[in-house]
Amino acid sequence: MADPSPTLLETFENPYPNRSYTIDTVCPEFTSMCPKTGQPDFGTLTISYIPNQKCFELKSLKLYLQQYRNHGAFYERVTNQILDDLVSVTEPKWMKLEAAFTPRGGIRTTVIVEYPESDS
Repeated sequence: MADPSPTLLETFENPYPNRSYTIDTVCPEFTSMCPKTGQPDFGTLTISYIPNQKCFELKSLKLYLQQYRNHGAFYERVTNQILDDLVSVTEPKWMKLEAAFTPRGGIRTTVIVEYPESDS
C-alpha cells in the first residue's frame, strides 16, 4: 500500500516570522494499522515546532492523518514519515513529533523524532 500523501497538507504564512515561538498541536485520536496483525493502533501525536515562514493548517493536518487509518506500517515508520512530510511542507526552524501509542499486549510504545536531529 502506498504511503499517505502529503499533498493534503496545507500551509499559511507565519504571522510572526521574525520571532521564534513554539506551536504545540495534540492529536489524541490518531489511528494507523499494524502491518503484522491488521489490527488498529491508537495513539496520541504531539507535534511541537518553531515555524519559519510557514505554519501547517489544522483541518488539512486532520485529513492527512486520517489517511493512516487503513495504512499498514509499524510505529517507527509512521512517526518518521509524518515528521518528514510536515518538515517538507513547512520547512520549520525546529520540529518534534512524539507518538504515544496505547498499550497492546500490556506494552506501551512511544516514538519521538526530531528535526533537525539532536546531537545526542
